[in-house]
Amino acid sequence: MTPVEVTRGDSPVILGLPHTGTWLPEPVRAQLNDRGRGLDDTDWHIHRLYDGLLDGATTVRATFHRYVIDANRDPSGKSLYPGQNTTGLVPTTDFDGHPIWADAPTADEIDARRLAFHAPYHAALEAELKRVHALHGVAILYDCHSIRSSIPYLFDGTLPDFNIGTNQGTTCSQVVEDTVRGICERAEGYTSILNGRFKGGWTTRHYGRPTEGIHAIQMELAQSTYLSAETAPWAFDPGKADRLRAHLSEILSRLDQLAREGRT
Repeated sequence: MTPVEVTRGDSPVILGLPHTGTWLPEPVRAQLNDRGRGLDDTDWHIHRLYDGLLDGATTVRATFHRYVIDANRDPSGKSLYPGQNTTGLVPTTDFDGHPIWADAPTADEIDARRLAFHAPYHAALEAELKRVHALHGVAILYDCHSIRSSIPYLFDGTLPDFNIGTNQGTTCSQVVEDTVRGICERAEGYTSILNGRFKGGWTTRHYGRPTEGIHAIQMELAQSTYLSAETAPWAFDPGKADRLRAHLSEILSRLDQLAREGRT
């Protein structure tokens, strides 16, 4: 299996999908313990949730699981959230703080995974950003994520439904940020926050250069908004998903329109 799948489109919007993959190369699977093999920290069904929402959107999807290596972490291993509980480039625990390895990877193994998985994903993503920017003079990277709404190890209380990350407004223009925030705030029956616990991962922070016409924004959805339950078997709830997809479709369509009209 290839580490990254790319679907090219002609929209200014690119969807990043770093955490939907569930592929474990057999040597990696053998190193995980039973808890790790459960893959609980997957962004379950996010590629299905966003499928078909914007005609012409380019998608860049990692096929490998984040336990192989996390495509949304700094390849140097530097923490995104210093002083807070989080998971690293190759996680040692799951989101509940429980060990996931029977035989933890060595530094050399981690570096090999970086070259084999992390680097190809970002090479593909960067190539698509350059291609789309060349077509339109602007590109908007919308990084798609989800997480359980209650994880005491990572955050207190219950997570809002829409968690928008722009690293305090540095990764995209004000109009891009305001557009996404406004749609989320008006979504009846949903809660939202801007730059709360999730301020944008390494992908958003690395690629977001609004002064150069490359905007990046992360959307972390609470999985309660589209799953039947936030436990195995992580079943997709079509009714919940359809209600949510209407708002996600509006977000992507408005971003596409802004970019095409040169108003980003």
